Amino acid sequence: MTNTANVRASQVSKPVQAETFKNYVGGQWAAPASGSYFENRNPAQPDDLIGRFPDSDSSDVEAAVRSAKRGFEIWSRTPAPVRGDILRRVGDLLVQRKEAIANAMTREMGKVLAETRGDVQEGIDTAYYAATEGRRLFGHVVPSELRSKWAMSYRRPIGVVGLITPFNFPLAIPTWKMFPALLCGNSVIIKPSEDVPHTVHLLVEILLEAGLPAEVVQLVHGRGESVGKALVEHPEVPVISFTGSTETGAIIGETCGRMHKRLSLEMGGKNAMIVLDDADQDLALEGVLWGRSGPRGNAVPPPAV
Repeated sequence: MTNTANVRASQVSKPVQAETFKNYVGGQWAAPASGSYFENRNPAQPDDLIGRFPDSDSSDVEAAVRSAKRGFEIWSRTPAPVRGDILRRVGDLLVQRKEAIANAMTREMGKVLAETRGDVQEGIDTAYYAATEGRRLFGHVVPSELRSKWAMSYRRPIGVVGLITPFNFPLAIPTWKMFPALLCGNSVIIKPSEDVPHTVHLLVEILLEAGLPAEVVQLVHGRGESVGKALVEHPEVPVISFTGSTETGAIIGETCGRMHKRLSLEMGGKNAMIVLDDADQDLALEGVLWGRSGPRGNAVPPPAV
């Protein structure tokens, strides 16, 4: 009787320890300076703990900027077609892992698989599109008004680019922001929404596996009021791209204007349409509903015209 009880006790499965994730800063996976973490849970099953992620602060951003500047020195001198080849390999890896990433994304943020597969497909398409642009970064030769002068221009990368991304498209939006910036020779620091940190972690792993030099990309997890604010206000981050609320975007716009930064804002909007009197009303309504709430990528096509 005692032996049987002992066997049964040994067969009881122990709870799986949730993984503790790290930032990617300075060419290595690094714990946050504060030692603080936040939990990332499956919204459809709150007892499913995906992992613990760094609750970083401005000191982590400072370390990321120092590293990104070193990465920029290497990456900006890499020929653009070579940069494109690396992004092409990123696209290939996304194709290979599309289903696994879609499943991870659904677990993390709740969209159905048809939509998260479309989300990954947008990342794939963006990788291949950016890759081809590596051979199209043309400059211009223009007529000079002076007889002894030859006028020409060529493209140069700007520097460190700060990317702040939202929860609703955890892979697609980071790739829209990141891949063109990388193709043009910039280094990047990305702060994903604290609601979807795992998807961008997977993306950074793929970038490194594809051959992106270590310090060209930095991943700093955390909250907008700490990490996002520090990134926007850092004097050595000359470019900011933000997708999120209109209220936060207005604050970022004021800061970047005052600091003379280049800025891309994508804020609140619900795809407003103008429907003329001679339009097919049923088809127009179908288009409005699809534009407002429909899936992205190749998941479900728009209404036929």
